[in-house]
Amino acid sequence: MKPTSEDEGKKVDIYRDTWVRFLGYANEVGEAFRALVPVSMVWASYAVAMTYVSADAVDKGKKAAAAHGDNPGKTTRIAVAVVDTFVWQALASVAIPGFTINRVCAASLYLLSKTTRWPLPMRKWTTTAIGLSTIPFIITPIDRSVDFLLDSSLRKVYGGGEKHE
Repeated sequence: MKPTSEDEGKKVDIYRDTWVRFLGYANEVGEAFRALVPVSMVWASYAVAMTYVSADAVDKGKKAAAAHGDNPGKTTRIAVAVVDTFVWQALASVAIPGFTINRVCAASLYLLSKTTRWPLPMRKWTTTAIGLSTIPFIITPIDRSVDFLLDSSLRKVYGGGEKHE
């Protein structure tokens, strides 16, 4: 497929447009596997996700620095880009989805223990499958909710409606 003139002018954002984006979901996968793996592996998945979040925030700060050159207010614009990206990503990619998958898995494991006679390993694998299958359904509602939350709070502080993009 030949790229259009619109595609040619758009730079690829490694943190949004490539496989690197999936590193932000590491903690959700870790939470889904919590019943099957040592808790240290779950915490390691959070370290991967937070590294992704931090790297994306630094990248957006560098892009803001390049875009604003030596203009007055450059430092503020860079800080806004970094803070907005970090807070948005920390909430939308780590905290809220991690909590959500954790609770879905805990509830499913509990319900399976009360409603089936399946052996524990089967219940744990089923819980993991439920957790993993939940991930695609929670992404968009969480992203939109975090946008709304930040638009209604933090973004009003620094004005201009700038977003993490």
